Amino acid sequence: MVDQKHPLSFVAFLLLVNLHGEHSMAKEVIPVGVVLDLNSPVGGVAERCMSMALSDFYAVNADYNTRLALLTMDSGNDVIAAASAALDLMKNEEVHAIIGPQSSAQAKFVIELGRKAQVPIISFSGTSPSLSPAQNPYFIRTALDDSAEVKAISAIVEAYGWREIVLIYEDTDYGNGLIPYLMDAFEEIETRVPHRSVIPPASNNNEIAKEIKKLNETNARVFLVHTTASLGSKLFVLANNAGMMREGYAWIITEGLSALVNPLGPKVKESMQGVLGLRPYIPRSKQLEDFKRRWKRNLTSSKPNIKITGLNLFGLWAYDTAWALAMAVEKAGIMHSGFLKKNASKSNVDLATLGISETGQTLLDTILTTEFQGLSGKFHLSKGQLEPSAFEILNVIGKTKRIIGYWTRQTGLSQEFNDIGEVAYSISKDRLKQPIWPGDTTNQPAKLRIGVPVTEGFDAFLKVEWDPRTDKPIISGFSHDVFLAVLQALPFPLSYEFIPFMNKDRQSAGTYDDLTYQIKLKVILALSIGVNL
Repeated sequence: MVDQKHPLSFVAFLLLVNLHGEHSMAKEVIPVGVVLDLNSPVGGVAERCMSMALSDFYAVNADYNTRLALLTMDSGNDVIAAASAALDLMKNEEVHAIIGPQSSAQAKFVIELGRKAQVPIISFSGTSPSLSPAQNPYFIRTALDDSAEVKAISAIVEAYGWREIVLIYEDTDYGNGLIPYLMDAFEEIETRVPHRSVIPPASNNNEIAKEIKKLNETNARVFLVHTTASLGSKLFVLANNAGMMREGYAWIITEGLSALVNPLGPKVKESMQGVLGLRPYIPRSKQLEDFKRRWKRNLTSSKPNIKITGLNLFGLWAYDTAWALAMAVEKAGIMHSGFLKKNASKSNVDLATLGISETGQTLLDTILTTEFQGLSGKFHLSKGQLEPSAFEILNVIGKTKRIIGYWTRQTGLSQEFNDIGEVAYSISKDRLKQPIWPGDTTNQPAKLRIGVPVTEGFDAFLKVEWDPRTDKPIISGFSHDVFLAVLQALPFPLSYEFIPFMNKDRQSAGTYDDLTYQIKLKVILALSIGVNL
C-alpha cells in the first residue's frame, strides 16, 4: 500500500488508476525512492522529467504487468537529510531502488546504505570519479563520470598552446574528485599548474573576492573552473568585477557548469562572456525534439514552491533513468516481493533493523544490461556507468552559447561532429570555429610574451622595425630565426607575441639584465631573444 505521507507517491498511484483504467488495479505497483534537492535547477527539472518519462513509457507499454510509483523526498543540499531520507524509504517504504541523491557528497553516504540493504542506488547527477561503481556494487551511475571529459579539456589547452593553467574548484567530493585526473592530463602535455584555488561551497562573496584577488596578483591568465552552478555563478560575477573577464584572459568551465548555463541569470551570463565550456554531445532526434516542445508547453510547475527552470542535461539523464528502471523492473519480473526483516524497531532511522531487499541483486543485474535509445542518446552502461562518447565545445556569447566544435576519442577536435574516425586525431585549434574571447575579441588570450631587446648596430642578429600600416613590431635577424626554428621543433603548438623592451619614444628601456629582470616581474613570461652584447 502506498503511504500517503509521501504525497507524490499517492498522486502517482492515483494516476496509474486514471491513466490505465479498471485493469490498472491488477498491475503490480513497484515503489521506487527518489531523493533530490527539489529547489535546485537540477532537482526541480529532474523530478518533472521522471514523471513525464513514466507517463510516456506506460503510454507505449500499457500491457506491462508492473508500474513504478515514485516516492519523492526533498533532501535539500544536506548530506544528513539525504541519508535519512534514503534510510526512511528503504526501511519503511521498502523501495526496490533509489534514484539519487543529487550531489556526490550525498551519494557517498547513501551508497553505503544501498550496499547494506542490497538496494540499487541509481544516480544521474553524482558525477565525481570518487564514486566508483566498481568499488560499490549496488551503485549505478546513469551519467558520465567527470573524468571522461579530461582528455577533451587537455586537447583544448594543448590546441591553444597554453603552458600554464590555474585550477579553481570547490572543496567538495564533486570538486576534489576530478583534480588528480586533471593534474595527470596536464603533466602529460607539459602544462604547468602553478596555482590551485580551492573554494568551500558555502563561501560568501567577500571570501570568494579575497580568493580572486590572490589569483589576480599572480598574473595568471588561463583558468579552469570546476564548480557547481551555485558557486560558479558567484565566482564569475566577482571575477568580472575584479577585471579578470577582459581581453587577455581565458576561462574554461567543466561539464557540470556548462550543462547549466541556460538557467543562469542575465547578470551571471553577462559576466561569463567569452568563456569556453564542455558538455556531452546529445544527438538530435525526433523523440528529443518532441519532448522539448512538450516541455515548453508544460513549463509552468503545478507546485509553486518547486523551482522548474529550462530543460538541461541532467533532466534528460533523469528521464532516461526512469525509463530504464521501468524497463528493468518489468524484465526482471519483480512481483510481490519485499525485504527480509531484522529486529523490529519503531525508529525510522535505526540502521540495525534495516532489512535486505529480496529483489535487489536481480534488479541490479537487469538494469546493468538494459539498453535503448533515450533522449540523451544511446543508454548503455559500461562497468556500471554511462559510456562516454563525445563532447561539444561551447562559447558563451550574448544571452546564449555558440557551439564552436566537438571532441571525440577517435578524431580529437573538429568543427563538425564526426565519431567515425575517418580523419586523423587532431588537436589543432584550426579545427575549431573562431571563439569570441573575454573582452569581445578574437585575439587569442594568454599568449607567451617574448621579450625582445631594442638594440642598434647589430641588425644581422636582431632588428626591430614597425609596420606603418598596423603599427606592430616586425622582428627579424639570426636570433629571431633560431627562435622560430626551435618553436617548429616543439612537439606542441605555442602561441606567442613579441614585446620590444622600449620606452615611449621606442628607444631601449634598459640593459639586457634589466630585460631579463622583467621575467621575475612577470611583465614577460619567457626568456627574451637576442644576444647579450
